[in-house]
Amino acid sequence: MDRRIKYTKNIIKTTFLSLLEEKDIKKITVSEICKLSDINRATFYHYYLDVYDLLDKIQEDFIMELKTASNNSNEYTVSTFSKELLNVFLDNKELVRILFNTNNNLYFLNDILSIAYDKCKTKWESDLPNLKEEDMEYASVFIFNGALGVINYWVKNDFDKDVDEISSIIEQLSYYGTKRFIYKK
Repeated sequence: MDRRIKYTKNIIKTTFLSLLEEKDIKKITVSEICKLSDINRATFYHYYLDVYDLLDKIQEDFIMELKTASNNSNEYTVSTFSKELLNVFLDNKELVRILFNTNNNLYFLNDILSIAYDKCKTKWESDLPNLKEEDMEYASVFIFNGALGVINYWVKNDFDKDVDEISSIIEQLSYYGTKRFIYKK
């Protein structure tokens, strides 16, 4: 990609994200982004349809980064998978904060769930050949929504614990549920 194009897209994204930290996406205008980015509207519309398309593109880029990270490991465990994703989250703290706080984050969260489900399904099918598809669905919904809750809590607490600790919490809750996690001896 041409350096000028890369710079222009980056300044548009950076400006948009800074505005998204301050206000709801519904109140952000293309004109405002262009003025603050010092670009004209035609340039913005050359790359994006509107502010929602811009947000979608930012989310897609981040999801691709998560998918790339999740493909780094040959062996899948809850711990290795969560560490890979959590490190990407940590490397993109500001973006993650914004994405988790936008009202439009369902698309973003569903893509994360899809990445995790694909990994788990492959593992469960090889380790547990008699496991029914419906049981996999219920288990994955329970585990992944819980993991996302833990990650969301971590983000809201300004990434207060290290990746290994959060990964361990997710792994313990995934394998043993809350009883063993809360009532440690």
